Amino acid sequence: MRRVRAGNPGTPAGPGVSATLADVARGAGVSKTTASDALRGHGRVSDATRQAVLDAARRLGYSPNRSARSLRTSVTDTIALHIPEFLTSAEYYMAFVFGVAEQAARAGLNVTLVSSGRVPQVDGLILCDPMPDNPVVDQLMNAGLPVVTAERYGGDSRPSGVIWSDHGTSLTELLDHLRARGARRPVLIASDSTADWTLTLQQTYAHWCAEHGIPRLLRKAPFGAAPEVLRGLVGELLAGTPETDAIVCAADGAAAAVLPEIRSAGRVVGEDLLLASCVDSLAMRTAEPPITAIDLRPRHMGAECVRLLCALLAGEAPHGTTRTLAIDMVVRASTRA
Repeated sequence: MRRVRAGNPGTPAGPGVSATLADVARGAGVSKTTASDALRGHGRVSDATRQAVLDAARRLGYSPNRSARSLRTSVTDTIALHIPEFLTSAEYYMAFVFGVAEQAARAGLNVTLVSSGRVPQVDGLILCDPMPDNPVVDQLMNAGLPVVTAERYGGDSRPSGVIWSDHGTSLTELLDHLRARGARRPVLIASDSTADWTLTLQQTYAHWCAEHGIPRLLRKAPFGAAPEVLRGLVGELLAGTPETDAIVCAADGAAAAVLPEIRSAGRVVGEDLLLASCVDSLAMRTAEPPITAIDLRPRHMGAECVRLLCALLAGEAPHGTTRTLAIDMVVRASTRA
């Protein structure tokens, strides 16, 4: 193989010296990161740029060093994914999994699901909504592999990278929206989990109530509670505190699940009771009336976790990298009183 002379990307340096990724990048007129993305088939690289990099690699006789690559990028071309096992039917988590699978396929990686603390032979791990009191999560966090978490981890270990969303700001926006629509007694029905997302919602709600001089009406449901449990909680809430004029449900699908109980209590959603969800889904969009919700973009979240893990494996992102995924509130008829 031949090496390119510095300063002249198209000229060989002579026999016996291998071209490097930097040589390919210079030959194509791009950065090393872009060249790496193009050669591995991941990242946001245009077709024209990808072709230019491939042409430069062929022209220069570039061939990745497998042993060096095993230290910097991938050994098995497989990554592992862990999500809360009993929530695998929830729409958010399924969309997240599809996002991971699609982006991994683009990067030439396989994905295996992990349900225990026994780690298969993989190059890295993605943990969705990791909870610090989960022994499986604790084992995976300390497995000695690069770990990217979807949302922040509240335990002692520190992941290699984090993709998170600003749930505090989005919930504040939602509560301000309810207040602008006349709500003065909003209730937050949160989960009793220790996930960072859940704790952030509870802290934000408490701060918002204190700031506006509004009584804090927080209710907690078991993590992954069945619809009948949620309906029972709302029935007790409306009977015990009839002054409630808005309900915000944290859990995926919970707001749609409690609609029958709200109607049974003689309340009309969108008129004398506002209803919103911290997680958007098909159930929110097709409910009657459609329910205002925060779009967490789970498919994008899954894809961004893979992108960050690939960057960490390739040495293109430092340990401890944190990236933010934008989320948005979608206003629907349930809060247009």
